[in-house]
Amino acid sequence: MVDLQAVLDSIYKELTPRIGEGKVADYIPELAKIDPNQFGMAVVTVDGKVYRAGDADVPFSIQSISKVFMLTLALGKVGEGLWKRVGREPSGSAFNSIVQLEHEHGIPRNPFINAGAIAVTDVVMAGHAPREAIGELLRFVRYLADDESVTIDEKVARSETQTGYRNFALANFMRAYKNIDHPVEHVLGVYFHQCALSMSCEQLARAGLFLAARGSNPMTGHSVVSPKRARRINALMLTCGHYDGSGDFAYHVGLPGKSGVGGGIFAVAPGVASIAAWSPGLNKVGNSQLGAVALEMLAARTGWSVFGD
Repeated sequence: MVDLQAVLDSIYKELTPRIGEGKVADYIPELAKIDPNQFGMAVVTVDGKVYRAGDADVPFSIQSISKVFMLTLALGKVGEGLWKRVGREPSGSAFNSIVQLEHEHGIPRNPFINAGAIAVTDVVMAGHAPREAIGELLRFVRYLADDESVTIDEKVARSETQTGYRNFALANFMRAYKNIDHPVEHVLGVYFHQCALSMSCEQLARAGLFLAARGSNPMTGHSVVSPKRARRINALMLTCGHYDGSGDFAYHVGLPGKSGVGGGIFAVAPGVASIAAWSPGLNKVGNSQLGAVALEMLAARTGWSVFGD
């Protein structure tokens, strides 16, 4: 049996000289203010044990990692019907590409690029005022993490609203193709708030544990999704979870995962554990530079890669 705490401690020690590497996302003004000299990791195993290293209890903006939770809610509402509006293929383009959307007649390539996530948000909003949809997501994530202290950072949400012109373009484009039902400003209001969810590595690893445990949260005993749906969400994370760096992440790390420009990466070792790593500095494809390195080290030292040890 691997001593997980020793593994995390060794990764932290080896990466300490590199803390601060990468470039903080500066196109969202609030994220540009984050101190890059931070790095944390947390692992929660399916038997409920928690392991931490570094800044594992510091909340950060989870950004696109929220797309996993919104996808789970949308599938709960409309099931497989969701795939009429969003594809399931890797994009190979930037996460906010408009070219691809035009070429494919307003159907986003997958639920984890911005256009796809905006369409997913539109699905979750059915029958809700924007504020209610945001509340539903916040309640869901608090329930998953079993932690009422998870919040939305209003400053980050406001910052994104003021600078999110390209997201407005994507949403209007899809609306023109009748793939967005609600007013664009309402959909994006919810989308910017979901991206501004603030969570620590430990909270994030706890919230995503159901994806490591066949759809149930072993900490609470609650079933969240069916085993089949958990498997399919993991499949999408493996193939599409890191924008145009998804293949590279699968090659080096070999775990389903989802990154965010806040510097967080959430990953799943199916049947074993849920993992979160965070360091604000990003690599050239917008994924946490140290987070990706740390997860590669973790997968190598535990043999958790889904492709074998």
